[in-house]
Amino acid sequence: MFGDMMGMMNKLKEAQAKVEETKKRLDSVTLEEKSSDNLLSVNITANREIKNISISDELLKDKEQLEDYLILTLNKAIAQATKINEAELGAAAKDGLPNIPGMDMFK
Repeated sequence: MFGDMMGMMNKLKEAQAKVEETKKRLDSVTLEEKSSDNLLSVNITANREIKNISISDELLKDKEQLEDYLILTLNKAIAQATKINEAELGAAAKDGLPNIPGMDMFK
């Protein structure tokens, strides 16, 4: 019985290590989101860290328009990064989970 418990604990530690490795790897996955007319571009990591924002000179003339572009484009970039982040971390955690009776819903 205790051998099984130790095995499960080791599997959980392995799963945690795999999730941490995936988090580090996602720091190097960069996504680019652009406004529909390419006047604004955002680079973001899959861990949702903004790396770069490029703004067209045209947008600098109208503060309100720039704010609208930033909100829309940043929200799209964050949503895209979140989708990748959750899929990758979910897969890493799922692969490492031990076979615990009653926990099948997580697999």
